[in-house]
Order: sequence, then structure tokens, then C-alpha cells
Amino acid sequence: MPDYKLHCFAESGNAYKAALMLELTGQDWQPVFVDFFNGQTREQTWRDEVNEQGEVPVLEHAGKSFTQSALILDYLAEKTGQFGPRDEDEKREIWRWMLFDNHKFTSYYAALRFLFCLKKTGETDVTRFLRERAVAAYRIVDAHLAKTPFMVGGRLTIADLSLAGYVFMPEDTGIALAQFTHIEAWKARIQALPGWKHPYELMPRAAS
Repeated sequence: MPDYKLHCFAESGNAYKAALMLELTGQDWQPVFVDFFNGQTREQTWRDEVNEQGEVPVLEHAGKSFTQSALILDYLAEKTGQFGPRDEDEKREIWRWMLFDNHKFTSYYAALRFLFCLKKTGETDVTRFLRERAVAAYRIVDAHLAKTPFMVGGRLTIADLSLAGYVFMPEDTGIALAQFTHIEAWKARIQALPGWKHPYELMPRAAS
């Protein structure tokens, strides 16, 4: 029986953050497919038994369940002794970027991708707004990565894994990602890590 179970599906970048952390740290883990697109996370039974917040990822370990990707990454860093902070200053800096990721970098891009690519709404005022905000967040991260190979401390940390949630997703959101040359170089460094896998290889896929 695996040490960890991760409720997830491949199209979820937030689930990918946790799955990639488990894979890179060499954990014995099992993905548990969540049928998000057919409404499983909206079912009251699922919310009662798995996550009252109605979201993935959900990590099961040692008889406990954990939700929210940033918290899961922090928990796994503590348990595995990998990719966490070296001191209190780094801890605060890692959390600063993970909060920025959750509020802006991942948030705007993920919402745009969901509407424009997965729901196929076409271009609307909402998608234009989300694209503008996503580009603004990407510019901030790109400028930061011009000065350092990874987000904090010059090495891979859970801050990088948080920000990496959606950057490998293949769908075209209408953003010219190649313009962010420092993000592209950072992505290549992450892809070169032993154990890296694409989200669609690492977790079961929902949509065909």
C-alpha cells in the first residue's frame, strides 16, 4: 500500500504541484482519479468524505488528509526533508512567492485556461481581462528569474513547484509564452531534474 494517496486529475495544475513534488522526492504514492469534469467534486458525498472545499488536490498520509496545494507542498517539504527552506528568512520568502502564485500567477492563468481552452468559451471580456492579468504576473516572475536560476535561494524549492503548476500545460491560451525568456529557461531547468514528468504523464487524465 502506497505511503501517499493524491486525489487528482491531470488537467489540474494545482494537483500537478503536489504530484511533481511527490515524484521528484521519490515517494511511494498513488494517484486517485477525480472526475472533475463530470461534477464529482460538486457531489455532497465527495465533499463530506474527501474535501469540504470541493477542490483537488487532496493528499492522504498517515491517516490524515491535507488540502490546498501550498499547504501540501509545505507538509511534504517537512516530511521528506527536500525542497524546503534552510532558515526562517527563506521560509518567509518561499511563502511570499507561493502566496503570489496562488493569488496571481497561477490564479489568472488557470482561470483563463479553464474558460478559453477547456470550456471553449471563445474570446470574451472575461478572457481578455484574465489574459492581461496573467501576462502582468508572468512579467513579474520573468523579471525575478532574470536574477536567479530558481525562485528562492538559488536552488529548487517548493516555491518553484508551486509556480510550475500550469507552465507545462500544453493548451494555447493566446499568450505568447516564448516572450518570457527567463521563465522558459527556468522551465528547462525544472524539466532537466531527475524524475520530472509532464502533468499528462504523471496523473490520470479526465478529458479526451
